[in-house]
Amino acid sequence: MKQPAGILRRLGAILYDTLLLLALFFLATIPFIAVASGEAVNPETLLYQAVLIAVAYAFLVGFWCRRGSTLGMLAWGLRVETADGSLASPSQGTIRFLVAIVSWLPAGLGFWWQLWDKNKSTWHDRASGTYLMHYPKDKH
Repeated sequence: MKQPAGILRRLGAILYDTLLLLALFFLATIPFIAVASGEAVNPETLLYQAVLIAVAYAFLVGFWCRRGSTLGMLAWGLRVETADGSLASPSQGTIRFLVAIVSWLPAGLGFWWQLWDKNKSTWHDRASGTYLMHYPKDKH
């Protein structure tokens, strides 16, 4: 039976997905190193920053809207869904992505918000009209 995701499961999935994103960022950085003839990439370059944001967006929103779960979320039995249990739309995924960034800014308050929320929702859950649900594995 599904239930709202707790904060420890969310953090576990975030940790897994962060490792995957770091690997993708590494791959996205290779062309910049090649163009710079092996020199260090200036992280303040607008194009470089835009590429990294695009990689994160494609990874997160793509998984949320096509499968309901990123690889990290899948490992923790989590799924992003709407109130009726369907997958998030691309617009909901985009809103979720953008508001999640804002949720991190004030010391992660948008994530910690779920500790006080009656539905265990974060800011990006509420703004996008989605829920992060936990589907426990059968113990049979």
